[in-house]
Amino acid sequence: MRRTEIKQIQQADKVDYEVKVNGWVRTFRNNQFIALNDGSTLSTLQVVVDREQLDEATLKRITTGACVSATGKVIESQGRGQKYEVVAESIEILGDSDPDKYPIQPKKHSLEFLRENAHLRFRTNTFGAIFRIRHNIAYAIHKFFNDRGFFYMHSPIITGSDAEGAGEMFRVTALDMQDLPKDEDGKVDYSKDFFNKETNLTVSGQLEAELAALALSKVYTFGPTFRAENSNTSRHLAEFWMIEPEVAFNDLNDNMDLAEDMLRYVVKYVMESSSEDLDFLQNRLIDEEKNKPQAERSPMPLKEKLQFCIDNDFVRLTYTEAINILRNSKPNKKGKFQFPIEGFGADLQSEHERYLVEKHFKKPVILTDYPKDIKAFYMRMNDDGNTVRAMDILFPGIGEIVGGSQREERLDMLLKRMKEMDIPEEEMEWFLDTRKYGTCVHSGFGLGFERLVLFITGMTNIRDVIPFPRYPGNAEF
Repeated sequence: MRRTEIKQIQQADKVDYEVKVNGWVRTFRNNQFIALNDGSTLSTLQVVVDREQLDEATLKRITTGACVSATGKVIESQGRGQKYEVVAESIEILGDSDPDKYPIQPKKHSLEFLRENAHLRFRTNTFGAIFRIRHNIAYAIHKFFNDRGFFYMHSPIITGSDAEGAGEMFRVTALDMQDLPKDEDGKVDYSKDFFNKETNLTVSGQLEAELAALALSKVYTFGPTFRAENSNTSRHLAEFWMIEPEVAFNDLNDNMDLAEDMLRYVVKYVMESSSEDLDFLQNRLIDEEKNKPQAERSPMPLKEKLQFCIDNDFVRLTYTEAINILRNSKPNKKGKFQFPIEGFGADLQSEHERYLVEKHFKKPVILTDYPKDIKAFYMRMNDDGNTVRAMDILFPGIGEIVGGSQREERLDMLLKRMKEMDIPEEEMEWFLDTRKYGTCVHSGFGLGFERLVLFITGMTNIRDVIPFPRYPGNAEF
């Protein structure tokens, strides 16, 4: 008999038929009731065992964490908490679990403990819900772009360029670290390395996506990116996933429209497809925040926050307008901001972004036209010579979730900015060619995937929304 998923049994809305179910034991009560979960859904399925028919040795092997297969009939449940249950006619132990050593016991575990046991945390309700939602978010993103005629592009993971000009990159080498070849100046001779040059793990697929957009018109990347930034915070990872669309003939307004449409679409899709998991995470968050001061609690329940982003048009204003609002705000005047706002040129922090969204406008916000000195070299210069056609989208509870810009398509202006920022022209010839041969207005943005998963799940630490987090001092599993 083929296996039937627990989710299928719950959705079938029928009884009196034979099934075979496989899964992992959450609990086994009274030597009679197995709470079985197979990951297809948050809910467990109650499997009723006839202890008179099952031998003592098999009963002892039905422990928390064990993998079992049960064959039997689906009936309406007589107990509370589930609509259907399976009366087992046979039980097979597929994999034993020592109850004295299995770390994920049927009790509440701290998130810190579960991070240390990340290889097993998928089996908990919390992480089962998170990673089912993570899948649905990824699917919705692909569907959004596919339905709009975009082409999915795989940008390189190993690269010789620093897209952000930040220099915080992981080096890739095949050289013997104990016997490094040196040149005449005593520096490492990368011409002897695998790629005959210095290479790194990518920080962004944007530059390569631009090349494709200037031929295919509409492309997007969705891949891993890496930052060797020593940020040991709840919002940073050394390895994370990025979505980066690039669109020829789009200006900044088109770019903002695309980003807003995408975020609304994805949030709406997940609310419709992951209702049970979102309900669980919402209740978990309410329970977790009960003992926190009111000021530290989430501004609104999880599903209400998500609906808020679907229902409200995003407010659009310039960086300069935002600075004036922040400078004149009560928190700034009363010294409540950790980073006081004094005037134009300030790099906005999360506290400022959240103030604009949650307190001032009470809507998602898109900020545009940032000072050139705090943005990347490839952003299109405005006529004022001081600001660039950049845009950031700010969400409640999290701050910046999208960063993008209209790209600088004018060769002379791009060369000028590269010189100002000490970016070697010879290393970027391939990128500059797109400005020499058939250049045009084009725009794009980057969305940190884990930031979006963090927002949608209501979790507070980014290490809890990626299966195996990489951060300073940690590369476990």
